[in-house]
Amino acid sequence: MTDEVPGARAGTTEPLEGDGVTAGIVRVGDTVRRPVRPFSATVRAYLAHLHDAGFAAAPVPLGVDGQGREVLSYVPGDVPREPLPAEATGEAVLVALAGLIRRLHDAAQGWEPPPDAVWGGLPGAHTVDLPPVDEPAELVGHRDYCPGNVVFRDGLPSALIDFDLARPTTRLYDVVNALYWWAPLLDPRDRPPALAEAHIPRRVAVFADAYGLTGGQRAELVPLAARVIHRFHLGARAAARHDPVFRRMWERGVRDRMPRAQAWIAVRGPSIAARISGRTVL
Repeated sequence: MTDEVPGARAGTTEPLEGDGVTAGIVRVGDTVRRPVRPFSATVRAYLAHLHDAGFAAAPVPLGVDGQGREVLSYVPGDVPREPLPAEATGEAVLVALAGLIRRLHDAAQGWEPPPDAVWGGLPGAHTVDLPPVDEPAELVGHRDYCPGNVVFRDGLPSALIDFDLARPTTRLYDVVNALYWWAPLLDPRDRPPALAEAHIPRRVAVFADAYGLTGGQRAELVPLAARVIHRFHLGARAAARHDPVFRRMWERGVRDRMPRAQAWIAVRGPSIAARISGRTVL
């Protein structure tokens, strides 16, 4: 595929700001151009399946251009930056995001990745023994619901971008991943100001109800969250040793935030479990 991609207007190239993890991303008209990575072809196959299954809230894969960059459709909307602004922290946001993820999962259910599938991951992850948290896999999920990957329209989550960490996983892992960022499952010192005093068990319950978690999934949510946060800590530390971008994130607070999150979920997990199971919470 050349630069003459349908919808791309000549002379409208502009860099796209993100979290800095992937360099060289630009917008060309109504398309986004990104460096090709080992997992790019697998992710494009996944995105193509999602659209074929009726999930339109993700970029459309358009191939590779004349400069060797992968081409995706540009997803219009607003992407919040951390710390989350107050207008992105309401319970209506949780309901919309939970519904969006549920639709993604339903569209992904049953898709068989190609035999030569390659999946992305954090740099340095291969150097540490990361405990498995999402096996056996049920489907391919997004697995990275940080604010920079959620597109808002009319004040609510409406689409997902940046599928670099997509891989076979479970529905509950994806839910926990989203809750880590959006409930959030963090010590009050590390939350956005608007959520410093938030009632986290209620917010988790709002999300769980909107997604439609089963009784079994609700029972496993908190134990899984504790394991996921521990794995996040190990993965972030390994990435900081191997990549300057992740090293900066680590030094700017991740190294303190992750142990605090582990301690917080150990203390507050029982109240979350009680709330989502319908038991009385004082």
